[in-house]
Amino acid sequence: MREITYAEAVREAMSEEMRRDESVFFMGEDIGVYNGAFGVSKGMIQEFGEERVRETPISETGFVGAGVGAAMMGMRPIVELMFSDFMAVCYDQIINEAAKQRFMLGGAVKVPMVIRTASGGGTGAAAQHSQSLEQMYCHVPGLKVVIPSTPYDAKGLLKSAIRDDNCVIFLEQKLLYRTKGTVPDEDYTIPLGKADVKRIGRDLSIIAYGRTVQMSLAVADRLAKEGKEIEVVDIRTLSPLDKDAIITSVKKTGKAVVVHEAVEFGGFGGEIVSVIADSEAFYRLDAPIKRVGALFSPIPFNPVLEKMVLPGEERIEKAVRGII
Repeated sequence: MREITYAEAVREAMSEEMRRDESVFFMGEDIGVYNGAFGVSKGMIQEFGEERVRETPISETGFVGAGVGAAMMGMRPIVELMFSDFMAVCYDQIINEAAKQRFMLGGAVKVPMVIRTASGGGTGAAAQHSQSLEQMYCHVPGLKVVIPSTPYDAKGLLKSAIRDDNCVIFLEQKLLYRTKGTVPDEDYTIPLGKADVKRIGRDLSIIAYGRTVQMSLAVADRLAKEGKEIEVVDIRTLSPLDKDAIITSVKKTGKAVVVHEAVEFGGFGGEIVSVIADSEAFYRLDAPIKRVGALFSPIPFNPVLEKMVLPGEERIEKAVRGII
């Protein structure tokens, strides 16, 4: 199969769905001539025109609200927020409108809307442009939350998100945009709510998502040279969560490390730990579960301090070695 970047995979998913379904359109800041802040939408306005690739004002509350209305009227908007931090500006539209209208109106309307946004740190973008806020949306019934780790997953999951009849928060971690991976030419989708075992092992399970999957795989590769077989489970979709995949893996290995880039305190990793604790996997544990996440701090601008705050391979490996 060919190799393309994560950004190209996202663009292909949007473009193919817009060709397939005329109700799909794309809106956001600087997504046209400028190609988006990360170059994801390159060439789309030239193909689809200004009606279907809509440049918006710098008013997230306004255009997210417009997306909710369009979705309720039968369209399938893809709304891009330049940085996931900006979701705070339109929290009401997402939490109280997009997530709840289908329920409140007894299913008389649907809200088939995707909110795509760049998430996470590691780029020196400082405290207001580097956060990982996925746990805030996982807590809200009516929203689906997706964080792909590879180009293959990004394309397949985004296609499923666009076709879904509910609001999907689709988080793309910035440092993944230029990473490459194999992606087939033919059309495919990946169902939401289905985890993927990225590496099979028997000694310990690392449960991760987003770019921490790549870190975890690197750690597993190093430990394999010492004869240690680490299993890496990429949950991919946080809500709905594939609990069976997590439980199956931990039952097999008897040990678990949960990893994410978001702040560890109050982070989604706590939910994963509770899934293990409330299942048969708990009785197979040979050691306490470890969590690895960001320190409880705003993300610093200084690159040395930023690296200290965010989780990396060294901290993941330390946690793994501490158990095995």
